[in-house]
Amino acid sequence: MHKLIILIIISSVVVNKEGYSPMASDPKSASDWQELLRIAQGGPLVVERVRIPEKHIIVEGEFTLPELARLSLEDQVFITAFLRSHGSIKEMEQVFGVSYPTIKARLNRIAGLLEFVDTNPSPSRAEVLERLNKGELSADEAIRALEALK
Repeated sequence: MHKLIILIIISSVVVNKEGYSPMASDPKSASDWQELLRIAQGGPLVVERVRIPEKHIIVEGEFTLPELARLSLEDQVFITAFLRSHGSIKEMEQVFGVSYPTIKARLNRIAGLLEFVDTNPSPSRAEVLERLNKGELSADEAIRALEALK
């Protein structure tokens, strides 16, 4: 695991008539960030210090980067544009000047890089048995739930 001590500078994305682009006020911070990702060669980065200068706050510890921060700058801009267009692929076609299949292919590629978080996971065998023991489930409900796990 690569351990890098970095200062996180959060930049936003702005929209102009030509499309979406990283905020021009500090293009060096975006390129520095991308350089760190390149050096790590896809390996995990651990942030050990975060500073918020305006608030005089420094937090130290081990923090992993959110998945979206691990995407390339180009993919981050693309996802930001997708969100700002409210998921309209038609608008994305116009902004980027490419076809529907190209937009879909890029979305699919980026989606493949991100871990799916199940917001409604199936209960584990132990959870079903615990709920049965507490009387929250009948024996028949517990049997059906356990059979569904197979």
